[in-house]
Parts: sequence; C-alpha cells; structure tokens
Amino acid sequence: MRERLYLFDTTLRDGQQTQSVQFSLAEKQQIARSLDMLGVDYIEGGWPGANPTDSDFFRDRPQTRATFTAFGMTKRAGRSAENDDVLAAVLDAGTPAVCLVGKTHDFHVTTALGITLDENVENIRASIAHVVAKGREAMLDAEHFFDGYKANPGYALECLHAGFTAGARWIVLCDTNGGTLPEDVFEITRAVIASGIPGDHLGIHCHDDTGNAVANSLASVRAGARQIQGTLNGLGERCGNANLVSLIPTLLLKEPFRSTLQTGITAEALAGLVKTSRMLDDILNRVPLRSAPYVGASAFAHKAGLHASAILKDPSTYEHIDPAVVGNARVIPMSNQAGQSNLRARLAAAGIEVAPNDPRLVGILDQIKAREDEGYAYDGAQASFELLARRALGLCPDFFEVKRYRVTVERRKNKYNQMISLSEAVVVVKIGGEKVMSVSDSMDDDGSDRGPVNALSKALAKDLGPYQACIDDMKLVDFKVRITHGGTEAVTRVIIDSEDGQGRRWSTVGVSPNIVDASFEALLEAIQWKLIRDRVVPAE
Repeated sequence: MRERLYLFDTTLRDGQQTQSVQFSLAEKQQIARSLDMLGVDYIEGGWPGANPTDSDFFRDRPQTRATFTAFGMTKRAGRSAENDDVLAAVLDAGTPAVCLVGKTHDFHVTTALGITLDENVENIRASIAHVVAKGREAMLDAEHFFDGYKANPGYALECLHAGFTAGARWIVLCDTNGGTLPEDVFEITRAVIASGIPGDHLGIHCHDDTGNAVANSLASVRAGARQIQGTLNGLGERCGNANLVSLIPTLLLKEPFRSTLQTGITAEALAGLVKTSRMLDDILNRVPLRSAPYVGASAFAHKAGLHASAILKDPSTYEHIDPAVVGNARVIPMSNQAGQSNLRARLAAAGIEVAPNDPRLVGILDQIKAREDEGYAYDGAQASFELLARRALGLCPDFFEVKRYRVTVERRKNKYNQMISLSEAVVVVKIGGEKVMSVSDSMDDDGSDRGPVNALSKALAKDLGPYQACIDDMKLVDFKVRITHGGTEAVTRVIIDSEDGQGRRWSTVGVSPNIVDASFEALLEAIQWKLIRDRVVPAE
C-alpha cells in the first residue's frame, strides 16, 4: 500500500508576494481552476481582509474538488480568539480549511511580536482550538521553524505540540528564510516525528534562497512528512517557494517516491503540466524559462551531434523521462555544431523523410553554418531551420509574395498637447495573382505606441485573404534583439517566439543591418511555418 501524499498550492497567497506580481480577481479564478484540473489537494486563496482582491476572491471563488484554504495569523496577545477581528475575517471567508501562521522561533516571539514565550504558545493553542470548534480543518504554519529548532529545540517543539494537541490536522514546518539545507531538513523532520507528531500530520513549506527548496521538500518527505506546500513555477517572495512544477513529476516518476507514495495527480493531468506552467507565465507576461526542469523549451533539447546520434538509437541515452509524459517535446536544435544525425532527427521530427545518403543534407548543413556566420542562430529558431531545410529540399510552398512594405515613425502632439510617437506600416502582398494592401498603426487600446515592429506585425497579419482564418489565433509572445557585429557595420539578429490557439510555440529568426528588416523576416517566417504546419493549401 502506498501512503497518501498531499499537495498544497500557495501560488495565490505566497506566490502573490513575489515582487511586481499582483493578480486580478479574474486571474486568481483562472489559476484556481487550473490548479484544480491539475489535481492538487489544497488551494490557498490568500489572506481574507488583507486586500480587496483577496476578499472578492473568497466571495466569488470557483467550485473545486480541491480544498480551499484561507490564510491568516494566530490571535493577538491580550484578547481571546473569539474576539480577534483579524482571525474572525479569516473564518468569515467560509473556507473548509484554515491555515494560521504562528511563531516558533523564540527570537521572533520576543523581538518581532514583543510578547512572552508562554503567551505565544497560548496564542497558537487558542487559535487552533477556535478554528476546530468552528468545524474547519485547521493547519499551523510553523514560521521560522528550522531556525527556531536550531536555536531552541525545546521551545520550537512546544509550539508545534500546542497546535497539534489543540486539533490541528496539519503542522507545517516552514523554512521561512530559505537558508536550511537538505540534511538538516531531513534530520529535524525526523526529530519532530520522534517527538510525537506523526508524519501523516506533518507538512513542509520551503523557500528557495539557497536554491534548495525542491531538495528540502523531498528531504522532508523522505523523513516522513506527508504534505508539501509550494507554488507554480516556484513563484514566491525573494527567491521564491518550492516549485510544484518540478516537484510533481519528480514525486510521480522518480524513486523512492513513485513506488511508496500516492498523490491526486493523474497521468492525464501530468501530461498537461507544460500547459499549466505556461498559463501562469502568460498571466504574468513573462517569457517561460527555457531551462526549467521538465517543462522548459530546452529541457529535452539535444544540440551536440554525439547526443543527437544516440537519441536516434534510444532516447533514454540522454533523456531521464519521456518528454511527452509532462506535455513537453524533444528538440534537436540546428547550429554550426550540428552533424547529419542532428539534421536527420530534426527533419524527421518535422515530418520530412530524407535518405541518409541524400547529397542535399550536406548542402543544408553548409548553408546553416554559412548563415550562422552571418549572424543567424538556428539552435534557438527551430521553425526558421525547418523552412530553410524545406526550401533546400523543394518542400516549401509559395503561399504569397511580399511585393513591398513601408514603416514610418512620426512624433506629434496628442489632444492633451503631449508629444507621442506613432508608427504606421503598409504591407503589399500578392496572393494567387491578386495584390492586397494592408495598413496598420502601432497604437494600443490604452493609447500608447507599441513601436514600428508592432505596426508591421499587425499590417502583415491583417489581411491574408484565404489564409486569414489560419493565422487569426497567432500571437507574438517574445521578441529578442541582439547586435552580432559592432561598430558601423553592426548586424541585428531578431528572434521572435510565436504561439497559437493549439498551444504550439515556435521561434523564427531574421538578420539584417536594419532592425525593421530583421524583424519582418522573422515575422514572415512565423506565418509561413504556421501555414505549413496547419497543412494549408496555397491559393492559386
């Protein structure tokens, strides 16, 4: 029999404490629904009464299978739990579970709270007992526990037992400052269990200030804790919290956790992990971390020819799991380090079958190396590589021809007598023998100028006739510029990441001394790749 391990997500509370992050009500609702679909057991929605958005969220939270949890603090000294208005606000949120933070480090009790050690213990006991009396599932977040245990183990344990004997379902050991290392987490968790608090009542909450939040969480679970707290993409204060996106597949796929523990995450939900991770990045308007474990775009990328050759024979030679298990995909990048093994693997992934001895393969490799010498970078622009290879193999359809384009930038005063910039682009394309002209500007809905590349992108995608329905769900998600040669002969490289409604993300590259020309090349290739992948038939 495998033991049950519970996953507690605090993205909406601890994650929202990330610098520059502030979720709207609609965003909190979207994240909560995604977490529920993922299969976490607890969703901590925030601190009721702390701000209007959190209060509104608890009043209008989505219906979920996961247990909704409200966060707050233990009662203040000098008043009863029944008469503490802050504690009352947490209970008034009406959630099935309540998590209260309580001090367990004597230094913080006397310095930060300015009360006696005994008063703090009573605050914990009375607060948990009050939550239990109200029929809620009670949890104690033992703040600064690991630091407190090292300084005064007797007192730190006394605080835990005050909450446990008062009826807390979970006692959560918090590495609040994020400075504890895995060996200490393991030993101290074992000591807590030996003191009389069972592992199936213990949780772990780690911060990532030494980069060990995931390792610390796993160490505590190995020691016997049976609840893990964390956030999507490791969001959180300072350096972040334990990353559930890394923890979940590790727990489900790696030993000893896979064979000894059971979670509420199904194989189907695990296959949507990449989508869930990117959903949060989209909300935050952040570019997904390419090197993120399991879900990053480079997590299963094999650039070296030696690696690619081995991958073709058996993917397990350089992959610790099948990328499809978490919703990711294998990538064989193309670069000036590439060999024919990389090339054939990448072509096969694109659905292009070429015989190993096809003389055109050498030509493609030579062309890649020559173009990278000019400033192109195909290891980060897989869609542009595919188009290059298709052209060399005679497999690239002619969807339309760009006859000309023009971009202008104007400085002028608006109706408020403020100087503003306005970019305008004109694109003329020929589709099936007919010319089409599109005009667009860079003005956003809020009246701000988004620049000449934005205007060009909007004009290019504004009217492509028979192809319009295919490209309407495209959006530009990242735009990277690099100067590859300095001085008066500078060359600009632009890499654009695009995404469509099917969740596909692809990268294209353009190079030119003119940043607008480089951008247009990358924009054009993004549309061409999308049309090919959607099997669109060229207009006649």
